[in-house]
Amino acid sequence: MSGHSKWHNIQAKKGKADAARGRLFTKIGKEIAVAAKGNPNPSTNSKLADVVAKAKAANMPNDNIERAIKRAAGDLEGKDFKELTYEGYGAGGAAVIITTLTDNINRTAGDVRSIMSKCGGALGTTGSVSYMFEDRGLIVVEAKPGLSEDEVTELAIEAGADDVIPVEDAFEIYTSVAAFSEARSYLEKKGLTFLQAELTMIPQSKITLEGEKLESFLKMLDKLEENDDVQNVYHNVDLPEEDDED
Repeated sequence: MSGHSKWHNIQAKKGKADAARGRLFTKIGKEIAVAAKGNPNPSTNSKLADVVAKAKAANMPNDNIERAIKRAAGDLEGKDFKELTYEGYGAGGAAVIITTLTDNINRTAGDVRSIMSKCGGALGTTGSVSYMFEDRGLIVVEAKPGLSEDEVTELAIEAGADDVIPVEDAFEIYTSVAAFSEARSYLEKKGLTFLQAELTMIPQSKITLEGEKLESFLKMLDKLEENDDVQNVYHNVDLPEEDDED
């Protein structure tokens, strides 16, 4: 399939500074708390179970996960968090989709619009770029010694997945949105180690940016990811590989 993510880019992203990791845990924690509201039991709440799997794949400590679930009946009681999605364009005409979780729509919309505008982009209307993406479930499995591509493929087929792509030190398993929860649960029970497990948006094709356009786009991504209300940023830019300096 075209436009699939490269695992080394995900690894580089996860290996960023502690501040970035802290922001990631905060965002996932909010996601857990919202998913747990009304039913804090992952065994009977598949959406919560999916987010908990995402948290564990990101190496979020169990204490943080448990606290976030408890928050569902506490801190969030008086807050009305809304899931909102924004579409638009980055520098060079790059397609961008931003998902948010916010208790203040005006603040979030203003922040997103400002960040995009200052970095050479602009918000678009609903549907302006989403047709360029496909909603998929993505499970990235660690390629441990003794775990062959054939074995992973066989398990993925049994789990109801659509596609398996071997990448550096891992296997990317793609599912439909409807099949994601069941596939994730099945592979988890088979003892596979997840490096990533979440619903995502995959671009049908990618574009390349260079020079100032690339710099502006990367700056926009950083600013969006630093925003507390922004949960995920999806785009169709083929980002250059990060140098392995660490």
